[in-house]
Amino acid sequence: MKAPLIKMPKTSKKENKKEKKVKKVRQLPQSPKGMHDILPEDQPLWERIRNKARSIAGLYGFSRIDTHIVEKAEIFERGVGQESEIVQKQMFYIKTPARSAGGKDDDRLVLQPEGTASVMRSYFENGLSRMGQPVKLYYEAPMFRHEQPQQARFRQFYQFGIEILGGENEPAYDAQAMLIPYKILESLKVKNITIKINSIGCHNCRGNFLKKLQQYYKRHQKDICKDCEKRISVNPMRLLDCKNEKCQPIKAGAPVILDFLCSQCKVYFKKVMEFADELRLPYVIDHLLVRGLDYYNRTVFEIFSEKSPLALVAGGRYDYLSEMLGQGRIAAVGSSIGLNRVAGVLKEEVKGVLRSRPKVFLIHLGDEAKKKGLGLIQKLVEEGISIGESFGRESLKSQLRMADKEKALLALIIGQKEVFEESVIVREMSGGVQETVPLTKIIEDIKKRLK
Repeated sequence: MKAPLIKMPKTSKKENKKEKKVKKVRQLPQSPKGMHDILPEDQPLWERIRNKARSIAGLYGFSRIDTHIVEKAEIFERGVGQESEIVQKQMFYIKTPARSAGGKDDDRLVLQPEGTASVMRSYFENGLSRMGQPVKLYYEAPMFRHEQPQQARFRQFYQFGIEILGGENEPAYDAQAMLIPYKILESLKVKNITIKINSIGCHNCRGNFLKKLQQYYKRHQKDICKDCEKRISVNPMRLLDCKNEKCQPIKAGAPVILDFLCSQCKVYFKKVMEFADELRLPYVIDHLLVRGLDYYNRTVFEIFSEKSPLALVAGGRYDYLSEMLGQGRIAAVGSSIGLNRVAGVLKEEVKGVLRSRPKVFLIHLGDEAKKKGLGLIQKLVEEGISIGESFGRESLKSQLRMADKEKALLALIIGQKEVFEESVIVREMSGGVQETVPLTKIIEDIKKRLK
């Protein structure tokens, strides 16, 4: 016998719409690809890095400069180089409102991908070239590059840079451009630091080297990556910077630029190493080291630690940058620290994230106690004592739990009785011992306990 058919009630169109709305889950807003927030728990570590960098740069006579992060695209097209990867692939262009007819073409703006060209622009634009030379400047700022995100490579990253502009071509300043970031890393307890240095010569001697390099790579054109095939004609120096595994055996047999240096560049590089020896900098010569920006000449260097396969610091001499920006040639050398990379290394070495925790936590019981607590918080802050609270919680148990989570050393408890008696219960969070202290003596009492 067949089972009777059971008719299901029809659902209305309104009910169907409701079901669809319930099923549709809104996706949380996400950060743009390759960009990361620096969270509150990480800020103490970042502040420690920044403070060390500012302090050491200041001791060596550097003054702070803040350039705007939005620049005209031509600053980098001319300064960094039209054929560089930064200009070809990585710059973030800003879409500006449509300009009025006949107006100036000021619409080609970009987020700065590096700091040196911006500092050089400011040096000429704001008359710093008329000051006593050389001018020593430092900056810290976000940079933006549209590259493929991977470990320790972000599309927004932070740099601390030093620049020595003007004056004479002096090898001592090349050594100082290495020394300062080295000292910053050393003061931060970064372990096993190594400096790799090289000379990429000048216009006079680099031409012969590049011809030999092109000839060599053309003979091996079938054995290299597609990017290097293009670099042979448009940017041959970058052949030595290729990280593709396919190109490594070819790169190992490439001509060595040190063999092509003119007599002046040889003498200059020798003096740089002599100064580095005097400063006891742990350097090694790496003849394959080049920088990816067109403005570099003579000394180039990168600084590594054993914890990071990527350079923590990069820099060198860039006497041609001012000419590329349409000004007269000036001596210039500098370096920049990748703050994200340094923070990553330190985070690993300290085995955990540093947190800024209040030493004292206020606990209130009732509205009157909350009012009295607000005044007490202000007094403690004026005395430089860090204090936390949780005004949204009312129970003693939940507030003590919060104080424990914040790793507070002391809990200050104010209830109705304490409000009436003008006193505070001071509780030691580690052992639970507590005593009542008059409100007039609470600052003095807390300072003694926190010593």
